[in-house]
Amino acid sequence: MKLQRKALKTLKQWKTTPDHKPLLIRGARQTGKTWLVNEFANGQYDNIVSVDFMQRPSLSGIFEQDLDPQRIIRQLELAANQRILPGRTLLFFDEIQESPLALTSLKYFTEQAPDYDIIATGSYMGISKHGKTSFPVGKVTMMNLHPLSFAEYLDSIGQDMIADTIREGRFEDIPQALEPQMNDLLKTYMWVGGMPAALSAHLDNGIPQDVRTVQQDILNAYDLDFSKHAAYTLGERIRLVWNTLPSQLAKENRKFVYGVVRQGARAREYEEALTWLTDYGIITKVPRLDALHIPLPGYESLNTFKIYLEDTGILGALSGLDVNTLVNKSKLFSEFKGAFVEQYVCQQLVAQGIRPRYWTNPNPQGNAEIDFVMEQGDEVFPIEVKSSSNIRARSLSYVCNRYGLHGIRIGEIGYRKQSWLTNIPLWCVDGLGEYLKRQIEKSRENPATV
Repeated sequence: MKLQRKALKTLKQWKTTPDHKPLLIRGARQTGKTWLVNEFANGQYDNIVSVDFMQRPSLSGIFEQDLDPQRIIRQLELAANQRILPGRTLLFFDEIQESPLALTSLKYFTEQAPDYDIIATGSYMGISKHGKTSFPVGKVTMMNLHPLSFAEYLDSIGQDMIADTIREGRFEDIPQALEPQMNDLLKTYMWVGGMPAALSAHLDNGIPQDVRTVQQDILNAYDLDFSKHAAYTLGERIRLVWNTLPSQLAKENRKFVYGVVRQGARAREYEEALTWLTDYGIITKVPRLDALHIPLPGYESLNTFKIYLEDTGILGALSGLDVNTLVNKSKLFSEFKGAFVEQYVCQQLVAQGIRPRYWTNPNPQGNAEIDFVMEQGDEVFPIEVKSSSNIRARSLSYVCNRYGLHGIRIGEIGYRKQSWLTNIPLWCVDGLGEYLKRQIEKSRENPATV
């Protein structure tokens, strides 16, 4: 079976957009950036000229004389022994973070040679902005690539019709009879994760240990990067933070606590390490909200947050949990006090371009907590995630009453819409943004449907 990525559609839209700028694809290691560009170029262009700055660092020298696009094109043609023709050739700068001047050159291609189609990829582009690189702000189109979502997994195993229905947020169209099958597929996806190499290993032979070997290889590559791209003392702090993340998520209260990293640790010692990991693309920082009002960024707490990883499969490998425990799907949701389920939900929200937050009751006597909060348009939606058969939603009910909001409850439940609450199956989270968008449009057309 072949992996299917919805980002291919995004690339085709970019190509057909008049006067399009160079495209910069950012993402963590092993999210499939190189594969995506090559797959897209096949059939869209007469040829592709690939410049891999990690494999051939000497090619960075082409950009050192000056940043004149025409001279750069001529020298790249000689280096590749291929013509680079506007509109017919895709010029692909792979691992562009290894060549800061190549990154800067994108500005001049936009201004002086806009007819060339250029795509660049970077594994940790955020980090380059902290160095001496002149980032081409406003001169490139940005795109983030994440691990495959659950809907993309369904695409990849031939379940494209249900995948499209989920993505479009048409949950009411999905027959109840499909729920057992979807829950079973979801549990497989959760332990395999969405990293392309791990998912490919699973689709190739289905051997769990082969999947875990791939996941461990990815973790080893991360560890090498901690040393390669950070000073020694920072690299050690990065490792300490990274390796304690499973312990942070295993707590009943998933708030990130510096004391878990090292007893007596202070924020100032590890803030830079957290920033590095965020820029590297392998963690998601979910800030706490002090109130549930628009705009949400105005109510974020600067010092209180949760940290999730990029991928459920990577969480399983980093946790050191026996792969057979995870393959035993009856235990998957209960491990880590439901952390795998929250990790999955966070991952699906981020893949939709949604920035998740969370909320806790500021009253010391109150213990209400909302797992995630999201904005859609000018509305706020509190989200409660249920990892067990107990689907009581006391915190959600409290928050919806207090702030006059419509709540979302996610779990092993069927789709159902009530006056103040909508139940969403776990396997539908990948379409939650589109679903809410449709519901808001309906409510504006007919207020009685709110």
